[in-house]
Amino acid sequence: MTIDRNAPPFRRATDDERGPGADRIPRRRGHRSRIGTSRGGCMATIRTPSPATTAPEVNPPGYSRRRALAVLVMIVFFMIINFGDKAVLGLAAVPIMNEFRIDRSMFGLIASSFYLLYSIAGIVVGFVSARVSSRLLLFSMAMMWTVAQIPVLLVATVPALVAGRVLLGAAEGPATPMSMHALYKWFPAHKRGLPSALQISGAALGVLIAAPVLTWLISDHGWRAAFIALAVVSGLWGIAWLAIGKDGPFDRDTRHGHGAAAGPSGAAGNPKIWKILVSGTFLGSAASAFGGHWAMAVNSAWLPEYLHSTMQFGPADVAGVISAISGTSLVLLLTISPLSDLLLRRGLSVRWAHGALQGVAVTIAGLAMVLVPLADASAIRLVLIVIAFSGSAVAFPLHYMTAAAVVPPAKRGAVFGILAATGTLPGLVAPYLTGRIVDGGATVVAGYGTAFTLAAVVMIACGVYAIAAIRPAHDARRLTRVGTTGTADDATAGAV
Repeated sequence: MTIDRNAPPFRRATDDERGPGADRIPRRRGHRSRIGTSRGGCMATIRTPSPATTAPEVNPPGYSRRRALAVLVMIVFFMIINFGDKAVLGLAAVPIMNEFRIDRSMFGLIASSFYLLYSIAGIVVGFVSARVSSRLLLFSMAMMWTVAQIPVLLVATVPALVAGRVLLGAAEGPATPMSMHALYKWFPAHKRGLPSALQISGAALGVLIAAPVLTWLISDHGWRAAFIALAVVSGLWGIAWLAIGKDGPFDRDTRHGHGAAAGPSGAAGNPKIWKILVSGTFLGSAASAFGGHWAMAVNSAWLPEYLHSTMQFGPADVAGVISAISGTSLVLLLTISPLSDLLLRRGLSVRWAHGALQGVAVTIAGLAMVLVPLADASAIRLVLIVIAFSGSAVAFPLHYMTAAAVVPPAKRGAVFGILAATGTLPGLVAPYLTGRIVDGGATVVAGYGTAFTLAAVVMIACGVYAIAAIRPAHDARRLTRVGTTGTADDATAGAV
């Protein structure tokens, strides 16, 4: 022990003095602790070792790094297929509208039907995930994706197309939250940043890979060939998943909902779900997802048609723009998400490293969206389109991570299901509303301008709210005061 005779007497800082960084993570390499004052104001100072230096990380029984990586790869392919299913309708918009002789309003209604059961299924399966293995849930979803492509192939009518999209939406509603939940079972809390980004990047890869392939199938073999290809690939993935997929050892004791697993800080609590749902962190996370999914819904349903109708792009050019958007999303996901984890390790709080970052991303994308109709030059407009439809991708992995900061593992599946259901609601509204606005405009260009402006307003409002509302440390402390805790995934309340 060393004595620092020049140190001032100990005084606890107030909340105002600590400022916004008060909830930052403790130093990992050790810290100094003043344990009392001696005569004359001398302060005894001791250096305590970091937990990381005294106890090596021990993985739970049943953990296999090779299996964890295999599950990660399978889940990335799962998301590629998932977003290929979503993209195919937009890519086939022109031939489908021509064959079925429908206008944009009707096509928008068909696109929106995909989300009719999307949110409900996400919530229901989220609660079921506490009692059914992730392996079985993901296999069942993949098989339903295959079945959902069949109706319109047997009977090429609008009702058959709607029926297939509704079934597909019900099967895909739980896909993102449940695959993320399955992924978290193989990675501890402090190592989930990159796997989460890779899981979400499956969406970008899905469009990046699927857009050229599906466009080629639609152009050379008809839109039905694209539907058949997706059905076959979904079935093959399901068979492979049965052989490779397995529930991980992390959070294993939460399978039957008997409490939270022990996190890095010890046993977690068991807060009521409704208390988590009204927290600012959950609402802010849902808001950033809502803004990002509004752009995604417009992208999937209408961007190909917009490029064809207003900029006279052919199928190959449209596929190129969609691929550019997906490629940019992928780059952002694989750079910003690891950067946010680095900022967290350097001492920045979760509120600023994960929460504010997702809100800023959605806000910037919204600002680009409002400028798209105002740009005269095609090159500038294309740059703005890429920013507007790719910028918010950063929010998709981060909003799960901020929500997880106040959710114990025992209830993570249910809360993730509700989070996904809330965040993806734009898919039910945005495609139909956009189609009505475009049909009601003085010209197609004017109609799209109004629709893009509406999307921008929604995105900016959601982004700003997310920046202000996401406060994991504050919400974790509040839950603790009322007899619950939400710190199972992020060490302690002070660590978030």
